[in-house]
Amino acid sequence: MAVLTLIDAADASALCAAFGLPAPLGIEGIAGGSVNSNFALRLAVAVTDAGDGAGALRGGQGAAAGKVFCRLYEEQDLVGAEREAAMLGRLAAAGVPTPAPLRALTAAAATRPTFIRVVRGKPAALFPWRPGVIRCQASVTADDAGRVGQALARVHEAGRSERAEPGRFGLPQLLSRLDGIEQGGDPRFAPLAPTLRAHLERVQAARDAGLPQGLIHGDLFRDNVLWVGGELSALLDFESACLGSYAYDLAVTVLAWCFGDDLDPRLASALCAGYQRVRPLTHAERQGLHAEACFAALRFTVTRITDYALRAGAAGPRVVKDWSRFMKRFDKLQALGSGALQAMLLGA
Repeated sequence: MAVLTLIDAADASALCAAFGLPAPLGIEGIAGGSVNSNFALRLAVAVTDAGDGAGALRGGQGAAAGKVFCRLYEEQDLVGAEREAAMLGRLAAAGVPTPAPLRALTAAAATRPTFIRVVRGKPAALFPWRPGVIRCQASVTADDAGRVGQALARVHEAGRSERAEPGRFGLPQLLSRLDGIEQGGDPRFAPLAPTLRAHLERVQAARDAGLPQGLIHGDLFRDNVLWVGGELSALLDFESACLGSYAYDLAVTVLAWCFGDDLDPRLASALCAGYQRVRPLTHAERQGLHAEACFAALRFTVTRITDYALRAGAAGPRVVKDWSRFMKRFDKLQALGSGALQAMLLGA
């Protein structure tokens, strides 16, 4: 999440009116991420999360009272944003712990999108505000990791009927980013491009193209999960959701949740065990986890260079993430090898 495009009180009031909500009392930009612009809109009324894919209930007294989450889609067009919002509604209805988007007023023309309106030329959606906090790495327990694994598997199960599209971070797109890094000539990163390119091509060749695929989250990091006490409250930010390998998505999540200064075997095995309680891995997936994890580590190394280290400042608050932490993960995976990683994650 980030703030790349600023909105003012008039923008927010018009958007809220389209969803039958009063003008907001305040607007707060939300820092983090790199793709979309996000805001908390404070309201004088409660907006309770219905959680059934039908939007939200206005009124009542819930934990989310007085606030909604606003997203401006910076890279998707109106059709793509509507497709993503509708998908989130269906996932919520299927039991995935994610807030369903609000529906715009039914008085809108039949040809207009259900969940999306336009603000400053960008598609915009509103979501009920989910309570919760983001866990720091040091606070993550094995029980937490198991809950995250189960939640990820529920996404994969619930998304089986979704018509997912290929993502933005496949080998061709990552190689194109490396071309840009090299051509840009930044002395910090241009010399790294040939080595990263060679790693990517070698790892891609080792990946099994026949692994089970479907809708994946693609970015289930700690800042995309909310907690209330010891319970997982919400999965957020499906902006990277796409057609992909389930094993890749599991590997991304392990690298995101189970790596501080080093890969924590206790957390990693708990996360994978939680996942398999909902969706057992196939033999091929178990064998393929190392290559998927290596590709994931390289993917986030490259995109954190291009989306954070080389990107100019945003219009509003923004968090910068360290690319080198994922290069360290890649080096660790290389040192472990496939057999040792499989034993650590799966006990086999």
